[in-house]
Amino acid sequence: MSTVSEAGVVSAVNKELFIGGKWAPAAGNATFDVHDPATGEVLCAVADASPQDGIAALEAASAAQADWAAYPPRERGEILRRAYEKLMARQDELGLLMTLEMGKPLAEAKGEIAYAAEFFRWFAEEAVRIDGGYAVAPNGSGRFLVTKQPVGPCLLITPWNFPMAMGTRKIGPAVAAGCTMVIKPAAQTPLSMLALAGILAEAGLPDGVLNVVTTTQAGGVMEPMIRDGRARKLSFTGSTGVGRKLLEQCAGTVMRTSMELGGNAPFVVFDDADLDAAVDGAMQAKMRNIGEACTAANRFYVHSSVADEFSRKLTERMEGLPIGRGTEDGIVVGPLIDSAAIEKVSALVGDAAQRGATVLTGGATVDGPGNFYQPTVLKNVPQEARMTSEEIFGPVAPVSTFDTEDEAIAAANDTEYGLVGYVYTQNLTRAIRVSERLETGMVGLNQGVVSNPAAPFGGVKQSGLGREGGTVGIDEFLETKYIAVGGL
Repeated sequence: MSTVSEAGVVSAVNKELFIGGKWAPAAGNATFDVHDPATGEVLCAVADASPQDGIAALEAASAAQADWAAYPPRERGEILRRAYEKLMARQDELGLLMTLEMGKPLAEAKGEIAYAAEFFRWFAEEAVRIDGGYAVAPNGSGRFLVTKQPVGPCLLITPWNFPMAMGTRKIGPAVAAGCTMVIKPAAQTPLSMLALAGILAEAGLPDGVLNVVTTTQAGGVMEPMIRDGRARKLSFTGSTGVGRKLLEQCAGTVMRTSMELGGNAPFVVFDDADLDAAVDGAMQAKMRNIGEACTAANRFYVHSSVADEFSRKLTERMEGLPIGRGTEDGIVVGPLIDSAAIEKVSALVGDAAQRGATVLTGGATVDGPGNFYQPTVLKNVPQEARMTSEEIFGPVAPVSTFDTEDEAIAAANDTEYGLVGYVYTQNLTRAIRVSERLETGMVGLNQGVVSNPAAPFGGVKQSGLGREGGTVGIDEFLETKYIAVGGL
């Protein structure tokens, strides 16, 4: 892509706040810079919302709620369907925009646009499937009616690693259910969400249903909205630490929450696994999004009889990955999001090496501008290494060994997190048994990707609460009401 094209996609995005169907500057015309993580250069400046801007957005969402809840489900679904078509039609420009602000290779960014669009298509269809129930009372003297209604105005907080898909995964069910919302994208990657707001407006979403506040003052802007009392639902994707703080704030108004938090995914390879397939899956589970994903394989537990071969094959694959700016042809490994990410990954690798791990490839930053880290494979990583208990969020694969199934499961479950686990084995009985014993909300069985709009995404333990996607995804934005009917 040329510099002109890059400048064009950035300039096409409105950089103001989107409140009540109108674009407006932040209070005091405050702005903050958005950077290209591959070069460190400033892409543009966007509005930096204040707490009063956040309350204005909540007021707009609250004012629009009653009319939006009364919209026919079919019409809500048609808005999502039109937005799906517009996203797919603009896949190239939106993919480039995402690469510029987030860093992931262009092919992956375009793939995310398609993935993000699928959430709108899925929930366009789910909008007309909201149902209830009818039953005769056990004593025969009355009837039970059960209905589902929109929960009300929602607060949505999205992360920087999937700036479009994590937005549509929350906006889709909220729109389908008849909820209005205020969404706050991550400060590192606000442009994708601002572009999405424009697309939804073009698709016919009424004023006030979606409100977007971009800010560097996340806590200062969100907490007053949470404590206000008018918002009835919070959906957050981000770290477990921030999730805990948000849950404490939500307790004050007993607000419903969905929390998609941190992960520490185990990737377990048994001695009967197809090793080539396991390595393919490892590359997907580890290197998708440069390892900056809550679903990324974080700990590789490989049976001791095949550990050397698996490590060798994985090292060969990792060594050959082209590194560079995501807009360049053939690039597979882009930059990490910022310098703090580089520092964290470097510290985790250094800690593992000091504790006896062997670096098979990588293990260092890349010279020059940008936040680049070499694809890395570590062998013989001890369980006490920090990276076995902390999210790496980078292109690092730590390999440890096990001898028995019980040993592998104990190691895999030795974490406060429980989002996803990966298992490779050709033994069907073992596959089911291990999948059931893993303390995770999802399992990738002989595959390295679990995310799908039609599947319920979410974790257990300290990886979160609730589910996104699938047939249950819309229920997170609905309240169940029971009506007792007498006189029959």
